[in-house]
Amino acid sequence: MDRLGSFSGDPSDKPPCRGCSSYLMEPYIKCAECGPPPFLLCLQCFTRGFEYKKHQSDHTYEIMTSDFPVLDPSWTAQEEMALLEAVMDCGFGNWQDVANQMCTKSKEECEKHYMKHFINNPLFASTLLNLKQAEEAKTADTAIPFHSTDDPPRPTFDSLLSRDMAGYMPARADFIEEFDNYAEWDLRDIDFVEDDSDILHALKMAVVDIYHSRLKERQRRKKIIRDHGLINLRKFQLMERRYPKEVQDLYETMRRFARIVGPVEHDKFIESHALEFELRREIKRLQEYRTAGITNFCSARTYDHLKKTREEERLKRTMLSEVLQYIQDSSACQQWLRRQADIDSGLSPSIPLASNSGRRSAPPLNLTGLPGTEKLNEKEKELCQMVRLVPGAYLEYKSALLNECNKQGGLRLAQARALIKIDVNKTRKIYDFLIREGYITKA
Repeated sequence: MDRLGSFSGDPSDKPPCRGCSSYLMEPYIKCAECGPPPFLLCLQCFTRGFEYKKHQSDHTYEIMTSDFPVLDPSWTAQEEMALLEAVMDCGFGNWQDVANQMCTKSKEECEKHYMKHFINNPLFASTLLNLKQAEEAKTADTAIPFHSTDDPPRPTFDSLLSRDMAGYMPARADFIEEFDNYAEWDLRDIDFVEDDSDILHALKMAVVDIYHSRLKERQRRKKIIRDHGLINLRKFQLMERRYPKEVQDLYETMRRFARIVGPVEHDKFIESHALEFELRREIKRLQEYRTAGITNFCSARTYDHLKKTREEERLKRTMLSEVLQYIQDSSACQQWLRRQADIDSGLSPSIPLASNSGRRSAPPLNLTGLPGTEKLNEKEKELCQMVRLVPGAYLEYKSALLNECNKQGGLRLAQARALIKIDVNKTRKIYDFLIREGYITKA
């Protein structure tokens, strides 16, 4: 049984003849009962009844050829494909070059045929229009409006914000230092020469493959940063803080899985858990109303007001018990009163309360021999001893706070805590010391 088939595409893409391994020229035979891959034979092997494994000479087959007209009786399918390839190679309008590449048609014939059947053909125009309308109809309900992205911050070189952004350069959309920044060093001494042994050549190729894998990892990390918008770290942190504390903990835990599910799916996951948390909290509040015997929202407002009042009274009783705890000791009472006066005036308490828990405070830090001690004055040395902070770290924190204060014209305690990622009590003592000594000013 024979059937006439058509061939489209590059002839070099076809596998060779399965019988003689020669390059297939049209027409050739394709077995309809074998494959994939397709079992192809040249005419010579087909006529002598070539058989191989499962292929038998009595199988049904197709005659693959492009020697038949498609759009014009005087143009075969092979010539149509040759015309399209020539226009792609030589460019539209260069008809003389197109004719020279085809060899079977003149310049005028090529131009006339192409303009008639591929440019001014109403069948093709209506087909393209229908495809476009179908695509628009398919995406009409799911289209996402385009919004231009925010311009990333442009910090000065080697500033704290620049370090937070990992040295990102917005003008170049790249980083000062890449991930695995010295990956190229492994290739700098590799040179492929003809007299390399097979083992040496294989080792060099293995090094190149390892380098390619490191480049892929570098691009993968950049894609994660770009897709999740991690360049503007401050903005990312502000968005994270809008969630309740419990959802923030979940956000921190699930962040490592964001690279797997993608940015949109990850945000949907977090938003769904935030909604679940809000619903659970609301259900718990309604259950509390029901337990208290409240059946309408007017009574619920009265209940909330009374609950808030009771909480304030409880805090006052706790404060009174704290006063009674220290009133028996005159010196402790004076310290407590002075501390309360500092708090009421908006200042940080200069005198810490004595603790009755029996826990001894840590001894002052010995700065002898520590690097950077010679750069400190006496007051700074005393601060480092009491706070138990090595001089090198103190100088770094001091420099960061001074730079930020100069840029902002002032510095708040919350800003200082955001800059210095250490214990908040130590941050407060460093901040108060720099304010008191005049190094920085309050915002």
